Amino acid sequence: MFPKQRKRRLRNSDSIRKIVSEINLTVNDLITPIFLAEGEKIKEEIESMPGYFRLSLDLLEEEIDSLWGLGLKAVLLFAKIPNKLKDNKGTEALNENGLMQKGIKLIKSINTQILVISDVALDPYSSYGHDGIVLDNEILNDETNKVLSKMALSHAKAGVDFVSPSDMMDGRIGEIRSALENNGFKNTGIMSYSVKYASNLYSPFRDALSSNPGFGDKKTYQMDFHNRKEAISETLLDIDEGADIVIVKPGTFYLDIISDLNTKINQPIAAYQVSGEYAMLKASQSKGWIDYDSVVYENMVAFKRAGCSMIITYCAKDVARILNSKKY
Repeated sequence: MFPKQRKRRLRNSDSIRKIVSEINLTVNDLITPIFLAEGEKIKEEIESMPGYFRLSLDLLEEEIDSLWGLGLKAVLLFAKIPNKLKDNKGTEALNENGLMQKGIKLIKSINTQILVISDVALDPYSSYGHDGIVLDNEILNDETNKVLSKMALSHAKAGVDFVSPSDMMDGRIGEIRSALENNGFKNTGIMSYSVKYASNLYSPFRDALSSNPGFGDKKTYQMDFHNRKEAISETLLDIDEGADIVIVKPGTFYLDIISDLNTKINQPIAAYQVSGEYAMLKASQSKGWIDYDSVVYENMVAFKRAGCSMIITYCAKDVARILNSKKY
């Protein structure tokens, strides 16, 4: 006699498959990165990230309206800083009328409901291209934290909803949380890059911001991708210091880490599908080697299945289009 359980019965039609589906992917799960640029009427395509642009502030209203129209309700901001404003102190990062601060204020004036998240790190502002203050080719941890906490506070004053420290300095979440609390910004959240590996997938992003390290690499502060358990300890430290949401970066290559964290913590987890992942998808699409829509959708579901509450992705507009088309 054939076994009583025929698992294919639950795959027999689209309606059955949908009603028993374990994962529900929606546009509410997506966070869209935006690259800010100085100037006017600037819309520069990033060569290594086809279809992605640096935008000047005067073009932000059109972009925000477009995202909102697709149902995308959260943005993560990065600022491309002119070389003349870069130094080894993070001076421009603390400018309350700087590009990032102006961008936060402008987006909030365009749409008060959109969730605005800001990158907090010194590499776009550094003459060395590193995430911290440099002395004798060493990245100084505690001195960097002092600047990062002031930087986060300036973003909070501009009206940001979440600051997102991406530097991987030890103890920076605690310093930032203290700075926010002590200055009346108890409701400003921290979305921490708790697990950021020293990955080989960041090159297009560094092209976008001209933030390649001027010497060495970032392996003394970003995590060794050979390690798994370290991700849990790093994340638990950040949560203890006050992180509200944690990020795993990159995303696709680190689904095991996301899954591990999902069993260990109660905080929401974000996956960051990084620039190199996006570039590979776009390159394969241009060659006709993949069905882009199907692969991107599958990739997003993989993040959710691993345990993510949200996904930072350069594919956000494409995913929104796919979901709104009811194709899947």
